Amino acid sequence: MLAEPFNWHPGMWKMLTVAMCVALLGCLQAQELQGHVSIILLGATGDLAKKYLWQGLFQLYLDEAGRGHSFSFHGAALTAPKQGQELMAKALESLSCPKDMEPSHCAEHKDQFLQLSRYHQLKTAEDYQALNKDIEAQLQPAGLREAGRIFYFSVPPFAYADIARNINSSCRPGPGAWLRVVLEKPFGHDHLSAQQLATELRSFFQEEEMYRVDHYLGKQAVAQILPFRDQNRKALDGLWNRHHVERVEIIMKETVDAEGRTSFYEEYGVIRDVLQNHLTEILTLVAMELPHSVSSVEAVLRHKLRLFQALRGLQRASAVVGQYQAYSEQVRRELQKLDSFHSLTPTFAGVLVHVDNLRWEGVPFILMSGKALDERVGYARILFKNQACCVQSEKHWAAAQSQCLPRQLVFYIGHGDLGSPAVLVSRNLFRPSLPSSWKEVEGPPGLRLFGSPLSSYYAYSPVQERDAYSILLSHIYHGRKDSFITTENLLASWGFWTPLLESLAHTAPRLYPGGAENGHLLDFEFSSGQLFFSQQQPEQLVPGPGSASMPSDFQVLRAKYRESPLVSAWSEELISKLATDIEATAVQAVRHFGQFHLALSGGSSPVALFQQLATAHYGFPWAHTHLWLVDERCVPLSDPESNFQGLQAHLLQHVRVPYLNIHPMPVHLQQRLCAEEDHGAQLYAREISTLVANSSFDLVLLGMGTDGHTASLFPQSPTGLDGEQLVVLTTSPSQPHRRMSLSLPLINRAKKVAVLVMGRMKREITMLVSRVGHDPKKWPISGVLPHSGQLVWYMDYDAFLG
Repeated sequence: MLAEPFNWHPGMWKMLTVAMCVALLGCLQAQELQGHVSIILLGATGDLAKKYLWQGLFQLYLDEAGRGHSFSFHGAALTAPKQGQELMAKALESLSCPKDMEPSHCAEHKDQFLQLSRYHQLKTAEDYQALNKDIEAQLQPAGLREAGRIFYFSVPPFAYADIARNINSSCRPGPGAWLRVVLEKPFGHDHLSAQQLATELRSFFQEEEMYRVDHYLGKQAVAQILPFRDQNRKALDGLWNRHHVERVEIIMKETVDAEGRTSFYEEYGVIRDVLQNHLTEILTLVAMELPHSVSSVEAVLRHKLRLFQALRGLQRASAVVGQYQAYSEQVRRELQKLDSFHSLTPTFAGVLVHVDNLRWEGVPFILMSGKALDERVGYARILFKNQACCVQSEKHWAAAQSQCLPRQLVFYIGHGDLGSPAVLVSRNLFRPSLPSSWKEVEGPPGLRLFGSPLSSYYAYSPVQERDAYSILLSHIYHGRKDSFITTENLLASWGFWTPLLESLAHTAPRLYPGGAENGHLLDFEFSSGQLFFSQQQPEQLVPGPGSASMPSDFQVLRAKYRESPLVSAWSEELISKLATDIEATAVQAVRHFGQFHLALSGGSSPVALFQQLATAHYGFPWAHTHLWLVDERCVPLSDPESNFQGLQAHLLQHVRVPYLNIHPMPVHLQQRLCAEEDHGAQLYAREISTLVANSSFDLVLLGMGTDGHTASLFPQSPTGLDGEQLVVLTTSPSQPHRRMSLSLPLINRAKKVAVLVMGRMKREITMLVSRVGHDPKKWPISGVLPHSGQLVWYMDYDAFLG
């Protein structure tokens, strides 16, 4: 049976026609109203602009021209107009089109791009005002509405503030148009300078207006890490953790050296140039918890910041550094240094990173980069544990499928033997899922990567390879912020790296010849949370006469100080020696008495010791150890100022001490802090008397303040220096003033007392105390002398020798 034809009413035709016209007009208006975009490239005649940025802007024009926006491109620099125009014209000569574009179309587009590009000298406030008038003059005759402006800062960071001030005062677009400011690294030299630069920029621009470029985030293999993890959640959920991952390697090797760039390199070095930014960003993408939506910029940032909070603090022993042999000579030549000058700037670094969370606990993350190495290559490699045991011989293993073969996942950033970006997944892991913009490839026969033939991987490469800057410029144009560094992200990264950089400031890097001649000289190993070179350095590579003696040239010094044994060394060796001595004392106490009672001081000096005990002393009898505090500030135990909080952050969360064996001082009772009527000191004294035989600790760790105080026993204050009280409330000259402390009589009951003194600022008090007698009211530290135990002083060379 046929359906009856629908009977259209004439009025309905009219309504439909009007609706279609309105919709079509709306579409046309929407396209028209997208308006004009002005792109201003500052530093338009520099190396980065010539190599990447002009080509990236041309690619942006090819992709977006005719899609609703009109464009103008403004090259700017300090150079005078005529010379600047010539330099810019020369840079634009090398523009190229995609391979699949007809030569005639390419020539046409290049001509259009050149006509839209002009040069400006931007040196004074008046120059910026003239630029603004020029942009507005382009809009008015054509009746164009301004959509927005992009300012790309391809200039040194010291110029940022002046440029930002001029843009903010003279070159902001009018109401309804957006402003996007693109900033190139380096973003500071350490945490403090990064913070200062961020504060300065925030006074001119809003956070959403700033796009900090790390061009590695535009590289196709790096940009694929989060989407790959998201698209393969089902396969990776059970594998992406400490139970299955053996280690993670994040590598960027270069064959070129720093010649021609030594002024930059002397200030920054390889860690600031590569590890703090490029490799750290890759680390976060690999190790962060996967948000529900990887396309949510806010969620990704939130998870990145959580990862930074979980990163274990870096120590000097977390890194090995090197420098190619010709570097110092290049610096002397380029920077006019004296012939005797030897640079300490590293051109090679390997760093061991640990993530202290449930997913990654114990998994080593190796970050490594260097110049003048044997190959140019970059990758992030996740090596999985091989827990299979194959009974049959290797000749019977299924090709590429056997569980006894290596299992790895590699985000191959580029160059090297493969030559292009790729994602490699061992065939004995799983078949991955990738977007249609990636294709499966076979590669040249016989090619081996990471110890396996390429045929043993599922290998994928982009259908169309694109330059990182072209991708990032497209994201900036479209207002996508997922490939850029926020202020929070930046400061978190500098907060992580700055302590290591400070500890390496005076370390002599290992010299290496460069290229294939390096051999195994830079190979390194990791053990007990530390990195070290596998080979001893040959004598001929050591700097000649005139080079400064370094910490590694000295051995631990044994002597006497105030009639008691003194151990002195450079800080790292000293901490290692003290940790070893504490472990030996603990093992002996547990062997004889079944338990070990250790009282620890707070402050900054013991932090390195806590970290050493946590990461390098697996034989420590933590299960039989009782931990006590020597002193405590009268703040809640969760307060960052709390000594217990420092102990928790740097030691307790990394070792397994029974809950009942941890004894924080009761400074916070009845919702009050150190109130006399709460009897907190008496409670702690009673707990000590109950659990510690004869109230005699096996070991007490003390420090010495610059005023001669120890524990929280201060000069000119008799509290706690004598009498029967075991624990006392005292007053500090610095905030927070109220403290709780073990008394001097209780400290002197200990079987062993170790006094740790570190840093140049302790040199003066060290000399002074060496000459004074027993005068605890003036110098409380002078009253430390165990009745029947041993006192040992541990001083680093800075404190002992100055």
